[in-house]
Amino acid sequence: MRPSEPAREREAYIVIDIEASGPNPSQYSMLSIGACTVGEARKTFYVELQPDKDAFTEEAMAVGGLSMARLADEGLPPAKAMEEFATWLEEVVPQGVQPVFVAFNAPFDWMFVNDYFHRYLEYNPFGHAALDIKAYYMGLHGVAWSETSLREISLRHAEQRELAHHALSDAIDEAEILEAMLAVERTSF
Repeated sequence: MRPSEPAREREAYIVIDIEASGPNPSQYSMLSIGACTVGEARKTFYVELQPDKDAFTEEAMAVGGLSMARLADEGLPPAKAMEEFATWLEEVVPQGVQPVFVAFNAPFDWMFVNDYFHRYLEYNPFGHAALDIKAYYMGLHGVAWSETSLREISLRHAEQRELAHHALSDAIDEAEILEAMLAVERTSF
């Protein structure tokens, strides 16, 4: 069942991408956050964080191209970064509207953002749920999970792009994919 338009007016989709030093927030650090609003008046947020743990995997560091040493010197302390993110959300999401966390492979990004919000600010402005672009695509087009790679989705909705693995650039690309999928949904019903 499609959400009614008044219900959508009480929601603000915020697409988020993060880069991390490894696969989970209990052992590894979130290194950058990119976020953007969905819609015509796109607003963006980007921050690089000081690592709060020393552990990293070579694979994770190669993907994001960030340096633990540089971020230790130049990144924001995690508490300050999360404060700035929460302030940005307050500025771009109107009073009485719920920010909806959206990501491509949302479980990964959400677990880091949720952990950091709770650890450093003691709350998560997004609540306990997230909208996964891959799962949305699966439901919208009736495809198998194995057909929800970025390559598959971008063939249909994003002119076959690849992610840059820069948190803000990827968030913007993912927002454009979501916008294309929402447009398909509006014309399908």
